[in-house]
Amino acid sequence: MITLSSVKDIRKELNLTQKDMAKLLGVTGQYYNMIENNKKQPSVAIAKQIGSILDIDWTIFFK
Repeated sequence: MITLSSVKDIRKELNLTQKDMAKLLGVTGQYYNMIENNKKQPSVAIAKQIGSILDIDWTIFFK
């Protein structure tokens, strides 16, 4: 089961930096960092984009 804490590991396995993710999502690096570190909840649209990029269930951000 994928958890919020494994998002960082999955991103790294795909050789993506936080900066890469931020650029793909059209958000700032700081905003993406806060999402990844569970300090900010993404919008549904951003969560779906992260889920698509990392091939994970986007709803993990809302559990």
